[in-house]
Formats: sequence, structure tokens, C-alpha cells
Amino acid sequence: MGVWLAALSGIIGGGMLLVGAAIAWFVDIPQRVVAAIMALGAGVLISTLAYELVEEAAADGGLVPTVIGFLAGALIYTAADWLVSRPAKPHSDGVPANAVRRRSAAKLGGGSGIAIALGALIDGIPESIVMGLSVIGGGLSIPIVAAVAISNVPEGLGSTAELKRSGASARRVFALWGSIAAITVVAAVVGYTAFQSASPELTALVTTIAAGGLLAMICSTMIPEAFEEQHLLTGLWATAGFLGAFVLHEVS
Repeated sequence: MGVWLAALSGIIGGGMLLVGAAIAWFVDIPQRVVAAIMALGAGVLISTLAYELVEEAAADGGLVPTVIGFLAGALIYTAADWLVSRPAKPHSDGVPANAVRRRSAAKLGGGSGIAIALGALIDGIPESIVMGLSVIGGGLSIPIVAAVAISNVPEGLGSTAELKRSGASARRVFALWGSIAAITVVAAVVGYTAFQSASPELTALVTTIAAGGLLAMICSTMIPEAFEEQHLLTGLWATAGFLGAFVLHEVS
């Protein structure tokens, strides 16, 4: 029964990435609305990592693994983002570097869209492991699963909107998000089966890797993207998302 609950948590969390992607692909959403949703999602994610991930990791596993995991997650995301978005070298046939970058962006579907998807993958794996771990503690954790699900919609939506605008095909976009969603399901099951006897310190490390990658992605991608369209309203949308997730944490 526990394995199926863990898988269900992964399906809910990963499925919301596909829901967000489908909305962005099939509905012509104004860019200002996409930006508002991304800012709202950024607030939800910040609240989630603060109260559901970092706070609980520090309380259960201690300060040292929490700090190490948080820094590791941020470094992993930053390095991976750099690898995706680093400047292109001039092509051997003399094609200018900016033309190579444009060609690469068209093939991949846009730098910022790929960066958000990369962030969803980096934080999604340990995040899903955490959801699986929560099943060990006595069933599906509604606050964690709900927060992950809510925050995954704008991640999928914002990234897909950018990918679509950059000329990526539907097959490429949904293959990308389908793969990430499938990985989150597997990670949730692994969290339940492989970490049942894990120490609190290891659990804290895994949990805060997700949190660190999450915060780095929010600051590097989601908030700057939202600010380009929403400007001063970005902070208000993020505040609303943070408060909504915080209230959910407090009442559950």
C-alpha cells in the first residue's frame, strides 16, 4: 500500500507539470498573465522550501547536513544552468557565434524555458523522494504534495510558454515534461523503498538539495522572467503565493 501511495504522490506532483504545459500550449495566454502566474508560483515555492523542506530538515537532521544540502542544491542547479546557457563558440565554418546561439535556441526551445525545466528536474527528484519519505511517516503528506503540485503548474506553464515562443515542437515539449513527470514518480517510489532506514541526517541532506536548487532556480529564472512583464506587481504576486502556501502549511 505504501508503494502505491508514494507513486500516487509522484503522479500528482509530476502530473501538474504536464497540466501547466498543456495549458500554456493549447491556450493562448497573454505573456503578462504567464508572468503573474510565474511570480505567484515563485512565492509558493519559496514558502514550500522554507517551511516544508528547510525548517523540517533542520529540526530532524540538524544544521550541518541542512546547510551542506542547501548549498549543494544551489551549486548543482547553477552549474547545470551555466552548461545549458553558456555562450556558444564560433562555428568551424565561420558562422558567427550569435547565429549558432539562435540556431541552438530554436533547436532546444529557448534558454529560459529549458532553465526552468532543468530546475524542475533538479529539485523534482529530491522533492519527490521527500514525498515518498513522507509516506513512511504515516501516509500521504497533504501539505507537501499540495505545495509541490501547486508550484509545479507555473513551472510547467512558464517554461512551456517560453519553449513555444522559441519555436519548439509539441512533440519535443511534451516529451520533455513527460520524461520529467515519469522521473518524479520513480523518485517518489525510491524515496519510500530505499530510504525507509535512512538516518535523519541523510534525509535532511536530500531534502535541502531540493530546497537549494529550488531557490537558485527561482532567483535566476522565474522572478526575472516575471519582472520583465509585471514589474512592480511581481512582488505582490509572489507575496500572495507565499501567503497561500503558508496558510496551507499552518492549517494542515
